[in-house]
Amino acid sequence: MISRLAIAIRICIHFFMFPIGLPSPNPPPPTQEARPAASDVNNDSSITPSKKRKINSSEREDIDSISSSPKTTNYSSSSCTSTSQHIQKKLRFEDSVDFIGLDVKMAEESSASCSSNKMKTVFLAGGVGHHANGLTKTAGSTTFSNSKPGAAKKLVIKNFKEKPKLPENYTHETWQKLKEAVEAIQNSISIKYNLEELYQAVENLCSHKISAKLYKQLQVVCEDHIKAQIDQFREDALDSTLFLKKIDKCWQDHCRQMIMIRSIFLFLDRTYVLQNSMLPSVWDMGLELFRFYIISDMKVQSKTIDGILLLIERERSGETVDRSLLRSLLSMLSDLQIYQDSFEQRFLEETNRLYAAEGQRLMQEREVPDYLHHVNKRLEEEADRVITYLDQSTQKPLIATVEKQLLGEHLTATLQKGLNHLLDENRIQDLCLLYQLFSRVRGGVLVLLQHWIEYIKAFGSTMVINPEKDKTMVQELLDFKDKVDHIIHVCFMKNEKFVNAMKEAFETFINKRTNKPAELIAKHVDWKLRAGNKEATDEELEKMLDKIMIIFRFIYGKDVFEAFYKKDLAKRLLVGKSASVDAEKSMLSKLKHECGAAFTSKLEGMFKDMELSKDIMVQFKQCQNLPGNIELTVNILTMGYWPTYVPMEVHLLPEMVRLQEIFKTFYLGKHSGRKLQWQSTLGHCVLKAEFKEGKKELQVSLFQTLVLLMFNEGEEFTLEEIKLATGIEDGELRRTLQSLACGKARVIHKVPKSKDVEDGDKFSCNDDFKHKLFRIKINQIQMKETVEEQASTTERVYQDRQYQIDAAIVRIMKMRKTLSHNLLVSEVYNQLKFPVKPADLKKRIESLIDRDYMERDKENPNQYNYVA
Repeated sequence: MISRLAIAIRICIHFFMFPIGLPSPNPPPPTQEARPAASDVNNDSSITPSKKRKINSSEREDIDSISSSPKTTNYSSSSCTSTSQHIQKKLRFEDSVDFIGLDVKMAEESSASCSSNKMKTVFLAGGVGHHANGLTKTAGSTTFSNSKPGAAKKLVIKNFKEKPKLPENYTHETWQKLKEAVEAIQNSISIKYNLEELYQAVENLCSHKISAKLYKQLQVVCEDHIKAQIDQFREDALDSTLFLKKIDKCWQDHCRQMIMIRSIFLFLDRTYVLQNSMLPSVWDMGLELFRFYIISDMKVQSKTIDGILLLIERERSGETVDRSLLRSLLSMLSDLQIYQDSFEQRFLEETNRLYAAEGQRLMQEREVPDYLHHVNKRLEEEADRVITYLDQSTQKPLIATVEKQLLGEHLTATLQKGLNHLLDENRIQDLCLLYQLFSRVRGGVLVLLQHWIEYIKAFGSTMVINPEKDKTMVQELLDFKDKVDHIIHVCFMKNEKFVNAMKEAFETFINKRTNKPAELIAKHVDWKLRAGNKEATDEELEKMLDKIMIIFRFIYGKDVFEAFYKKDLAKRLLVGKSASVDAEKSMLSKLKHECGAAFTSKLEGMFKDMELSKDIMVQFKQCQNLPGNIELTVNILTMGYWPTYVPMEVHLLPEMVRLQEIFKTFYLGKHSGRKLQWQSTLGHCVLKAEFKEGKKELQVSLFQTLVLLMFNEGEEFTLEEIKLATGIEDGELRRTLQSLACGKARVIHKVPKSKDVEDGDKFSCNDDFKHKLFRIKINQIQMKETVEEQASTTERVYQDRQYQIDAAIVRIMKMRKTLSHNLLVSEVYNQLKFPVKPADLKKRIESLIDRDYMERDKENPNQYNYVA
């Protein structure tokens, strides 16, 4: 039993410890007795581990420990079964077949102990007192007589007592093999030995503390080979491209060789080199040698860098170059860690010099759009170079250099030369590119913003200041606002700075001409809201009103707008020219939202008067039987809501006078204490006329009606006779006659024929009048607003402003009680919504002092006190 078990143990240990490729110095005999076999195992244990099963360091320690000196092991009969199972569990490794000898032996020893029920001493293939390889137990843990069934037993594993030794000349012979393999790799010839065998040889040498010597020997061989390569690069006959290709080939060969060498010496790299932090790895050692002996040579390095820079310069000039060669060489410089010091600095200097000259030259030669496209192209090319062959660390300084020389140095010149042209022609794509490029440069957007403001102010001022453009000013302002909004939205990426700058610029230039823009905007709204304007649908009209409100926000003199808007609204309501009541009320709600309820209170009162008038007329017609065949419609207007009209006394027909009196009696009967004042200038009539062609209906004003009715009494009248009969004011009469005799619908003849009505002209009825329509509207020739009328409207605005200024001053003084002049003026400016000149403000203060609302301080004349 003992002999068979000992042989089993020997075979197991032999399987693990015998190295492949090395002859066993003491091969075991085929059959031996039990104790000699254990001795052989001890002798064979000096051989290095076999490659048949790769094991890590922890497994190797376990195997060595199992092979340690045997000692006696005591087994208790009461725990034999559990002990056997426990020992098998403690000795379980990855491959149970390798240790089957041990497992069987331990199992048989356990069964023998159980059968005898006595204390026994078991020897493991070595005998008592002989410290051969085997399984041992410590003295304190060998006896299990007092242990309980299933109790754990402590197992101690010890190393070899004697270190394994290599055969004589093994180190020298192995190195010669390795050296031959390295030289074969360096000379690109086939290797005599198997790579696995060479790897195992390196592992064997490293396992026996020869790593330092092996590393130095390898370093010397590599160094000698690289030294021999330098001579081929010192020839002056090679041109730049051939030299670069030769350097690249040398580098590629070196990398390939070092990869092969490193694969052979990988065990050295992962053990000895890792344990010595000061030593470079095999690959890094090769890089250091190549850098020191090849690239660090001043002539080689200078020629290499010059050649690379020359190739890049040729590519920039449009030539086709070998990009793979550049990529390989620059990767070499990066791997050798000399990219920044030897190449990048010179490369950036050359780039700076090239683009500085190019920027100066092209700014003179090309227009701004072409120059911008060229800059964008250059930036894309440089970004592509970084991706293709330059190191990633070069991207930031390279792009910054290009941006600085092609853009940063020419920001102001570019904008002065071409921004106005791009904006005038609305070149959206070029403006997008301009903004994108300027956004890349520090301070570029701010410079663009400043020129943007200047352009808006200059362009807008030409529209506002020039009186010749008054007719088209508002529409041009709306178009210009749409244009700049589109540019900001599309080109300037909705940048808030550009939006705010645009608003400030509009506010600045639109108020350079006091009050006029407000007046023209009011007239533009009037033109859009008239019934004759059929150009737009309701949706388009609503959008147009929204745009007008945007322009309206920029105006300081909103009260001027209110005055003119109210006058035009009154005409639309009274004459029935409004295009849409919904549109009118929509505009009113926009003004209320923008300026507050006080701003639109009078305008809302005008609409209220029109609705009340309709109700009153319904009641009037129900209660009164009107004489004759004249239909009467009256609009009752509250004087505080409506514009001020100068009453004009005219000679009405008796039927008209009688109808006025009937209505007056009816109205005053319902509303006592009120006074009615008839405004003949706002009246209009519908006349039925008979001509040779047939009957027609003429829609005319009250003044036109009085003139036409005269021709029922006679055939021909002079200007003076008509004036005397109607009582119409001279200027108004001339415009009335001009509309009837010189317009498109000429229902009367004038002698002599001319465009204007002069003294002595004679007028007669045109019986031959023809027109395709049955009802013909003959428009009263609108007198162009005279300077006096504009002045009167403006004067009313100023009068209203004075009341607002007085109210603001009194309100402030009542709250503060005492205030200096400067502080009072500052507070008033903050409260008022319209511009006021300091001289006008001073006059209002003096007026309030005279009226005892406030007084000057007796000790300090520059200070005011409120008078309660």
